Amino acid sequence: MQGVPFTLTLFTNDPVLARAADEARVDRIGPDLESLGKRERQEHLDTRMSDHSLEDVAAVRAVLRNAKAFVRVNPLNPGSRMEVESLLEAGVQVLMLPMFRSAPEVATFVDMVGGRARVVLLLETAAAGLRLRDIVRVPGVDEIHFGLNDLRLSLGVASHFEVLASDWMELLCRTVGEAGIPYGIAAVAQSGDAHLPVPSDLAYAQYARLGSQGALLARCFFKEGMDLQEEVRRIRERMDHFRELESPALAGWREALIEHLRDHSPVS
Repeated sequence: MQGVPFTLTLFTNDPVLARAADEARVDRIGPDLESLGKRERQEHLDTRMSDHSLEDVAAVRAVLRNAKAFVRVNPLNPGSRMEVESLLEAGVQVLMLPMFRSAPEVATFVDMVGGRARVVLLLETAAAGLRLRDIVRVPGVDEIHFGLNDLRLSLGVASHFEVLASDWMELLCRTVGEAGIPYGIAAVAQSGDAHLPVPSDLAYAQYARLGSQGALLARCFFKEGMDLQEEVRRIRERMDHFRELESPALAGWREALIEHLRDHSPVS
């Protein structure tokens, strides 16, 4: 989507990294407090389990000069209202809700926030995808982010890139876009990284094709000795390149991803 800034978000509880990312113009930075149910869902996968805590929020918030203070909260639970209030008191400006399944859950969370922070929904359940037309009608939803790893677990498929290339993903993005709600997709690796199981260009092209307006910084983005400011600049430059392509060219990149998955990925 030409002309619309591409929002980059970093999960971290490290004030040193947060300061560097802030200087590199990463847009949103903060801890990942989601813990409830995550280990049970992902313990068999090579995914990072967050050990971030409420105490980390103030330390990260204190070093930010440009970025918005961001936190992913726990899924809706009896302690959610207290968690939200604590984070708002700490100056958090963007709150992300994971693992929701219905419009009433979303409405409950929006009510808790009460317009005091930007509400980002992390759509990562098949149930939420099926109910998306109702979810986007909930007043107070500022943004939706598609979390492909848990979404593919919910769907029972082998690769989150299979979800990214699917017709269903296209339908979900269209539904959110037609509701006038900005949306982001998954996470990005370094620009031009061809050594990943799926080269980063194949993913970047899909974000452009689907109209994504943002992404998280992936764990594989960070490499020893990297120049963070330069790598963030390169992400934006490469994403702008793909966003300037016409639809037929982007469709070709989709076919390239599908062919790559067919040749390299297991099927379940």
